[in-house]
Amino acid sequence: MSILTEYHTILIIMAALFGLFMAWGIGANDVANAMGTSVGSGALTIRQAIIVAMIFEFLGAYLAGGEVTSTIRKGIIDPGILSGTPELLVFGMLSALLAAGTWLLIASLFGWPVSTTHSIVGAIVGFAAVGISMDAVAWGKVGLIAASWIVSPLLSGVISFALYVSVQKLILNTSDPYKNAKRYIPVYMFAVGFFMAMVTMLKGLKHVFKDMSVSLTFMDVVLISVAIGLLLTALGVVFLRRVSLDESLASEHQLTGVERVFGVLMVFTACSMAFAHGSNDVANAVGPLAAVVAVLNSGTVAVKSAMPGWILLVGAVGIVVGLATYGFKVMATIGKKITELTPSRGFAAELGAAGTVVLASGTGLPVSTTHTLVGAVLGVGLARGIGALNLRVVGSIFASWLVTLPAGAGLSIMFFFLFKALFVV
Repeated sequence: MSILTEYHTILIIMAALFGLFMAWGIGANDVANAMGTSVGSGALTIRQAIIVAMIFEFLGAYLAGGEVTSTIRKGIIDPGILSGTPELLVFGMLSALLAAGTWLLIASLFGWPVSTTHSIVGAIVGFAAVGISMDAVAWGKVGLIAASWIVSPLLSGVISFALYVSVQKLILNTSDPYKNAKRYIPVYMFAVGFFMAMVTMLKGLKHVFKDMSVSLTFMDVVLISVAIGLLLTALGVVFLRRVSLDESLASEHQLTGVERVFGVLMVFTACSMAFAHGSNDVANAVGPLAAVVAVLNSGTVAVKSAMPGWILLVGAVGIVVGLATYGFKVMATIGKKITELTPSRGFAAELGAAGTVVLASGTGLPVSTTHTLVGAVLGVGLARGIGALNLRVVGSIFASWLVTLPAGAGLSIMFFFLFKALFVV
């Protein structure tokens, strides 16, 4: 305990800085890939995407990031093993934040969209298994998280493939795209309203509901989302009636107008996904930071701890700055380098990703938001044939996914022993 008392202020400052660095990496990598489809399809400019993400990611992270969080991220460490040596948890979480942040920086420099969750999980597993004990790690949990490498992209790819094929057959590849757009786009608007409401309530507002002692079952959320979907459908019908669509134009000229409508829909999906992402994934930065602060203030290891407002602010600011300063690299990979995106393709990808998140929340499947979105873009590309994909870029993305867990673990082990050497006499 004397170590934690003696270096209390220094360790708090280090934790805040490393947490900010990790949040920066989430913004530069995770948020950027979430907005990449909107930018790549032309629905939003880079400047508009950054503004949208800054507003909704910040609101999600700060307002809905959670008053209470699990200090030991994802439950992959047994807190009982560390009860007698709380300083090891402090050194470990500092190492995990610095390691995951460093890997996200490297990945962002190369434009690789990697999972921030896998980065922090790999880092925590690394210091826990090597620095403490193999028994300290809940390997079953780690296996479930690793399973999302396959589950996330496969599920979202299938859904997005089906969505885009339906858009092609019902609207784009018909002799009268305008007429069919007026008929079928309200159906897609219902899907947007439904899935975005589901994502926002299941991911974005779950902490807010908990803090307000509001208990909603999954079916309650479904019914509310259906109502919101119907409302958006009604608004969509009114909107389409007011849009001037010249049905006398040739079908290839009609497609431009139809794509603009899908571009409007993408703005809705981008705002909702940004809010949900900010509220959910900010925990990858603030969870370990909260664990360090809790141990330093109490001197004991707790499974749960209160989340001070300043920690959420650190996470929210870091995410926004990361996106604004270096998000363009990963944005370009997702939006332009995997396959050519149009608003209708980007719409199918974002809606497919949202649908996957909803299915995962309802069934308890572990999914990665990054892998989900990349899989969705791949699914849309495959709908036009394997030749529509840049396989070299796809290969480098898959390789970066495989490296993420061991890279985070290796860096974390190195930092863990460095901190032990610096602070333990």
